[in-house]
Amino acid sequence: MPSLFACTSDDPTDGSGNNGNNRNASDPVTLDLRTDIGIFNFLFLFEQTEVAYYNTAVASPAFASMTAEQREIMSDLRGVETVHREFLRALLGSNGVGNASFNQSALSAAASTGAAILRTAEMLEETGVATQIGFGKYIQSPEYLLIAGKINSMEARHAAALRDVREAAGIPAIGVAGTRFAGDDVVLSTGAFAGLNAKIEYSDALARVSATNFVVTRIQVSSPPSSKAGTPDFGPPNPTP
Repeated sequence: MPSLFACTSDDPTDGSGNNGNNRNASDPVTLDLRTDIGIFNFLFLFEQTEVAYYNTAVASPAFASMTAEQREIMSDLRGVETVHREFLRALLGSNGVGNASFNQSALSAAASTGAAILRTAEMLEETGVATQIGFGKYIQSPEYLLIAGKINSMEARHAAALRDVREAAGIPAIGVAGTRFAGDDVVLSTGAFAGLNAKIEYSDALARVSATNFVVTRIQVSSPPSSKAGTPDFGPPNPTP
């Protein structure tokens, strides 16, 4: 798939991900999370949300006020998440849900300062990591599980890089101190699951995405994943950055 990896940080679409095949904002997306296709469409929608935010952040006046290192990281994240989005689009093919619609005013408000950009980006990456871990036990195909794991490891590196530059700049985490690289806000520190990363189920992930007010497209679940035992829910902090 040569065209898939021809993607660079220069996203050929606008902040909403429009590429001539955008769904009507009033059309809901309905997902059957008992299937791998439903789960990967959920992840596809989340990747679209990240790209929409990063496109907005990089184009914002606040971006110019950030340090060279911060700008480089944000530009790199935009490029990598665009590749993730287009990879999932190609993987899903005709089974994909298409493009979501986004609230540009909400995206811009969350990119009004350099600190807001770093905090919002960190929130998105940490939420993505926790969501993908939560979905892991439901993915049936070994090939799809491998793909999800590879994407998840990249998202975790993104989150760690953002934590480093945020704390190096003296920008505190939201309600938590000492969270450079990784901290007790995202890694369990006690109990049988100590050392494991935060994990959330799809319902918490939906609530977190909804709380940002970034996504206009209504996402609804027709069937939840089949019940399976797993580690307790433990999500990253969720206040508005």
